[in-house]
Amino acid sequence: MDKLKIGVVGVGHLGRYHALNYAQIPDVELVGVTDLDKDKARTVASESRCQAYDDVDSLLKAVDAVSLVVPTDRHYDLGNHILQQGIHCLVEKPIATTVAQADGLIRSAGEKNVVLHVGHVERFNPAIRALAHLELAPRFIESHRLAPFNPRGTEVAVILDLMIHDIDIILSMVESPV
Repeated sequence: MDKLKIGVVGVGHLGRYHALNYAQIPDVELVGVTDLDKDKARTVASESRCQAYDDVDSLLKAVDAVSLVVPTDRHYDLGNHILQQGIHCLVEKPIATTVAQADGLIRSAGEKNVVLHVGHVERFNPAIRALAHLELAPRFIESHRLAPFNPRGTEVAVILDLMIHDIDIILSMVESPV
């Protein structure tokens, strides 16, 4: 079986982790990365032993799939462009800034018959995974996010950027609408 050729669009804080992790997966060939910050792209490419591409379109010509790890307010335009090229796309959460944009991305993926997936990494947190083996029947859940302020992700509301993890985890534990 041929290796899946992957690229990473956006290698800021989380994008760097996407690249480093792909570089370690045996069935994946991390082809390259791209970022508006060319120096950062070159640094991450060097760390993950792949090529730094100057633009998205050059990278898309060389891959089967990408991780889209740019600020959320750019997900719709870039994601739609990627999907329209017939490239599978893992979008770092949240999928978009509005439901209409999210629906548009889903529609584009369907039209091109490609996979569109949203990255919810907290689902794979070992503590959360351990809960899956327990028979829980919570009647009350309270959630707190305790961390110093980080300006990353402030282009969207905190509900979409961070609280979405809590909602997703809670929904995985209880079979109930929000």
